[in-house]
Amino acid sequence: MEAIYTTEALATGAGRDGQVSVAESPLSFDLASPKALGGSGEGANPEQLFAAGYAACFHSALQAVARSKKVAIEGSSVGARVGIGSNGEGGFALAVELEVVIPDLDAETAQSLADAAHQVCPYSNATRGNIDVKVSVSDD
Repeated sequence: MEAIYTTEALATGAGRDGQVSVAESPLSFDLASPKALGGSGEGANPEQLFAAGYAACFHSALQAVARSKKVAIEGSSVGARVGIGSNGEGGFALAVELEVVIPDLDAETAQSLADAAHQVCPYSNATRGNIDVKVSVSDD
C-alpha cells in the first residue's frame, strides 16, 4: 500500500499509566488504566482512543457512501463501544459495537449504507477477521 497520509504518536511513561502525544497535533495527554482494569480511571486509555478513532473514521466512510448514492444523511452519527477482555489464551482481545444513527431515513436504507460503510472504512478493513465488530442501525 502506498500511504496517502501518515501520522505518528509517541507513548512514554508507564504504558497505560503514562503519557501520549500525537505529532503535528494538539493531542497530548495523560493516560490511566480504567478502574475495571485496576487503574485510577483518571486519564484517557487506549480503548477510548480506539473508540473515538473508529467512530470518526466510520462516520466519514458512511458519509462518503451516502454521497456516492446521493442519499442525504443530515444529523447522522456513529457511536463506537470498545470492550477489552481475555482472549482465553493468556492475552487480551477487543470487541467493537458500532451504532449508526441516521434520522429520517428508513431502516433498510440506513442498514444498507452502514453495511457499505463497513466495507469502505479503513478501521473495519483492519479489524475484519481479527476482532468481533457488530454494526447496528438505530433511529435515535
